[in-house]
Amino acid sequence: MADPELEAIRQRRMQELMAQHGTQGKQGSQQNPDQERAQEDAKREADERRQMMLSQILSSQARERIARIALVKPEKARAVEDVILRAAQMGQIVEKVSEERLITLLEQINSQTSKQTKVTIQRRRGVFDY
Repeated sequence: MADPELEAIRQRRMQELMAQHGTQGKQGSQQNPDQERAQEDAKREADERRQMMLSQILSSQARERIARIALVKPEKARAVEDVILRAAQMGQIVEKVSEERLITLLEQINSQTSKQTKVTIQRRRGVFDY
């Protein structure tokens, strides 16, 4: 395979990857700045609504605890927030979630998602072990 053919394949692959991710490098950002701005605004509004709902559902101590969890494990904090919001939308939460209730919820989530560690020991075989 000649070098121009290899370069053409690389360019095609890069274009496919960029299309999959929805970005076209600098050209895409110059063509649709209004679209990008609208997406950012929509995302910001959704985050603000989410935070407002959480502030209504959670007590101040529970919000602080989730904030501390988010510093260490942001995906876990997001999952806990999702569970709380889903429960509130279903009507399962009628009063503000206290820190104690949040702790029990965290323990339940940890027990469901705990990873099982398995240790296997492989012994080296000597010449006479066969």
